[in-house]
Amino acid sequence: MIIRKADREAAPLYRQVADSVGAMIDQGSFRTGDRIPSIRSLSRQLKVSINTVKVAYSLLEDQCRIEARPQAGYYVRPRLPALPQEPDLADHAVTPLEITSTGLVTRIMLDSLEPDKVPFGAAIPAAELIPALKLNRLLATVNRQRLQESVNYATGAGSLRLRSQIARRMITAGCTLNPDELIITTGASEAVFLALRSTCRPGDTIAVGTPIYFSFLQMFQELGLRVLEIPSSPSSGLHLDTLGQALERQTVQACLVISNVNNPLGICLSDQKKQKLVQLLEEHDVPLIEDDINGDLSFSDQRPSVAKAWDRNNRVLLCSSFSKTLAPGYRVGWVAPGRYQERLLRLKLTTNIASPSPTQLAVAEFLNSGGYEHHLRSIRRAYRTKVLQMSAAVGHCFPPGTRISRPEGGFTLWVELPARVDTIDLYRRAIKLGISFAPGAVFSTSQNHSNCLRLNAAFWSDEHHWAISRLGELAAA
Repeated sequence: MIIRKADREAAPLYRQVADSVGAMIDQGSFRTGDRIPSIRSLSRQLKVSINTVKVAYSLLEDQCRIEARPQAGYYVRPRLPALPQEPDLADHAVTPLEITSTGLVTRIMLDSLEPDKVPFGAAIPAAELIPALKLNRLLATVNRQRLQESVNYATGAGSLRLRSQIARRMITAGCTLNPDELIITTGASEAVFLALRSTCRPGDTIAVGTPIYFSFLQMFQELGLRVLEIPSSPSSGLHLDTLGQALERQTVQACLVISNVNNPLGICLSDQKKQKLVQLLEEHDVPLIEDDINGDLSFSDQRPSVAKAWDRNNRVLLCSSFSKTLAPGYRVGWVAPGRYQERLLRLKLTTNIASPSPTQLAVAEFLNSGGYEHHLRSIRRAYRTKVLQMSAAVGHCFPPGTRISRPEGGFTLWVELPARVDTIDLYRRAIKLGISFAPGAVFSTSQNHSNCLRLNAAFWSDEHHWAISRLGELAAA
């Protein structure tokens, strides 16, 4: 293994080391399960510092190319084979539709929370990956040190300490925000709900990518909105040409997009697509509600940008929370509403006055301590492993013709079964066996995803392999 002088000058040395090891893996010099050179031996071989190799191996770990085994060294991780060609959804009919509720979403959520069920249904983070002890210690500390602040309303936009920390973090997403441009909410769900109320009225039409997170469809129904579903590719995301054509023909009041680690597909829009999306909506004077709740869970070694980074006219309402990365029970979310700030803040004050102060202060302190990035590195690796392992199990156990998404982050897996399979019927049979999942039908107002399902890989373990095997048997029956 040699790093040429020209290469050393072209890029950071640690990246050159990582690229060299990665190339040997790609070429088959190191195969799945092989032990790669130790940090010390590679340092001697390449005549680089030990720290350089450490950083290079950390980068390869983030890319899920290698894994560290306690007391054993570094090994090449298994990789999934290429998936079958994805379906072409470009011809999907684009017509505003009313939303009808079947109650299935509520049932899925309740089933997923029952302790005797395998919880593959709701997109809930794994309990063992939540830093509960550290967070609760911080919660006790801030409650003691900031006694009055912790028991009073965090009125207005919420804790300034938290808003300042969020503003600093969003620089990594290419977005420069002032703390005064942020409003703290009770989770990302409230942020999106307030954004919808700020931009739409009953009877209005909202454009979304399909499949779309089912809770958003529930919100649209409660607000009396019609939905214009725009097809999304499992590999590249929203079809912008279809969206552009729809905007020419339809009156749309807002567009809601999950820009990074889409739920359920797991795809991130490219920077080029994000920029084009913002420009397209600006041309039609349509606000963009951007959900970035999973952005910090990208498997990439670099945090993906947000569409708001290209927002020049304050038409993008950026929503997020710490529910998927830190603690869903803390219910700490936020929104940067742009030109809709005054109306959204008024709605927030009218709805619940303020979000809980103690959890805001605890999350702010966690961010300020510098431990958040280390925590993210850990859970990204863990979720990547879980997604790969569950994908391999699905590929082995599900019937021929099954297609599997390749998430770029997070912990949800989208599975397309043969067309004959009705996943609502499959759910009814599976839940009797104690297995929950989310049928594809709840991610759309149409029947286009009736043979699909979403699995929560956060709860994957070898102990749950039987559940995937049984699902495969039921789907093949």
